[in-house]
Amino acid sequence: MIPSDVRILVCTEPQDMRRSFDGLCLVVEQYVGADPKSGALFVFTNKRKNRLKVLWFDRNGFCISYKRLHRARFELPSPRTIDARTLGLLLRGVDS
Repeated sequence: MIPSDVRILVCTEPQDMRRSFDGLCLVVEQYVGADPKSGALFVFTNKRKNRLKVLWFDRNGFCISYKRLHRARFELPSPRTIDARTLGLLLRGVDS
C-alpha cells in the first residue's frame, strides 16, 4: 500500500526500459526536474506502453518495480502528478 501523502510523478516521454537505477535517476533529474532521493515515486513507460517501471528511494537505496503487460497497454493519465489510487488502477490495467 502506498501512503496517500507520497508524490507520484509520471514521466510523459517514453523511456528505454533497459535503463536501470542510474539511467532512470538521470531522467528524473534532467527531464522531470526532481530529486530522485526526494521520496517520491517516478513512473516510466516505453514507447509501446506495454512496460512500466516505478523508481523510488527508500532511505537505504533505490528500488525499481517493473511490470510488462502481455497484450494490453498502459494508459497514462494526462497530469504529470497522480495519486496513489490512480497508480494502483494504472498497475492493474484499469483506465483511471
